[in-house]
Amino acid sequence: MSSFSIAAAIFVLVTASILGNSNAQLSSTFYSTTCPNVTSIVRGVVEQAQQNDIRIGAKLIRVHFHDCFVNGCDGSIMLDNADGIESEKDAPPNQSTDGYDVVDDIKTAVENVCPGVVSCSDILAIASQILVSANGGPTWEAQLGRRDSRTANQAGASAIPSFLENLEQISQKFRDAGLDSTDLVALSGAHTFGRARCSTFVHRLYNFSGTGNPDPTIEAGYLETLRQACPQNGSGDTLNDLDQSTRDAFDNHYFTNLQNNRGLLQTDQVLFSTSGDTVAIVDRFANSQSDFFDSFGQSMINMGNIGVLTGTNGEIRTDCRRVN
Repeated sequence: MSSFSIAAAIFVLVTASILGNSNAQLSSTFYSTTCPNVTSIVRGVVEQAQQNDIRIGAKLIRVHFHDCFVNGCDGSIMLDNADGIESEKDAPPNQSTDGYDVVDDIKTAVENVCPGVVSCSDILAIASQILVSANGGPTWEAQLGRRDSRTANQAGASAIPSFLENLEQISQKFRDAGLDSTDLVALSGAHTFGRARCSTFVHRLYNFSGTGNPDPTIEAGYLETLRQACPQNGSGDTLNDLDQSTRDAFDNHYFTNLQNNRGLLQTDQVLFSTSGDTVAIVDRFANSQSDFFDSFGQSMINMGNIGVLTGTNGEIRTDCRRVN
């Protein structure tokens, strides 16, 4: 073998090592013999949690999303500060994430039945699927078999799309994660339920990009509504519906809102108001809820495959907040 061939082979091996098992084969039946009732156990906990907090679905799918965009779907976002661990929860994009107490409750319930078997990263995937469906959204077969990381990457949270970014910036972050424009638009559709703080969009209401004027892509009546909810120099913590038409239902109204220039976040509205391939996808999902639902389920599977740890990599945490 030539020196070039040897070098090329080493490069392939090193690259594969760095990427980990990002293409590892997950399976919807991974726990069929080791924890066959895992889905019903998770469902029992999250349905009870939703009675106390209607927003828990939006909260947990956001945690799952933020986890997957940093070192892959490895449960690293759930680790608290500890020796050698700088928690990802303290990174700016994650400081408003929530729902970790419910993950703890799920983990406790699962451990009581199947100790040391089900990963925290898989719990997020299962809970997200159940809660989307419970709020009127699609059902898909969550792919399972992930293991949990033993490390966190607080600095890596810069890979999470920011509410201040333009279409090209968020598109690039999706491409970096191995996702395409359909994934971007479909997964953004999770903003069909949940809330956002004034601080995440007030820059659109009064002095957009230093112009002294509001974002021109906000419909006038909606602008007035948002200004009343978020006065200039008011509290940045006031919560607003991401989808003002059906605030807690998982449906395709998010996309008709974008067509009407009534997207709440800058990163929502740019999907329709910036020329590019996302406009046609928004139109397609606005015209067909079933098309959106099918694409959303597939995009959740695609996202759930990012950088997963399988086999003997990582571990199965007994406490989602700390390594074993």
